[in-house]
Amino acid sequence: MTSKSPSQQELNSVLERTPFLAAYGVSVVSCGEGECGVLLPFRRSLERPGGIVSGMALMGVADVAMWLAIMTLRGVDEQWVTSDMKTTFLRRAVNENVVCHAKVLKLGRRTAYGTVDSIGGASGLVAHHVVSYAKASPAAA
Repeated sequence: MTSKSPSQQELNSVLERTPFLAAYGVSVVSCGEGECGVLLPFRRSLERPGGIVSGMALMGVADVAMWLAIMTLRGVDEQWVTSDMKTTFLRRAVNENVVCHAKVLKLGRRTAYGTVDSIGGASGLVAHHVVSYAKASPAAA
């Protein structure tokens, strides 16, 4: 475990160094021990017809929020991967930003479990996610 939780700025640096996230335009808006809030700004490129934020985008950013929440407990150098994710969509988010608030509920040496609430700026709670992570094995040389 790390002795110092990474700052919001350090977590945003992780996002900036992760190429596949560029299309989302996400940023960390809050963090604490075992928790992280990630902003998904509304973008036309991530909408379904009618201005609805796509479920794919909501699930992706919820996944990222949990990944970063684990980093607040274990540091930015350990590699963790999603092992299971269940999402319940509760209402649609239309033409609005969404913040995904992740909370680690249980963290072991090799597995993590937590929840993420996706909250639209106008719509309120739009989705609830339950996520499990596994510590990644080092890549074979």
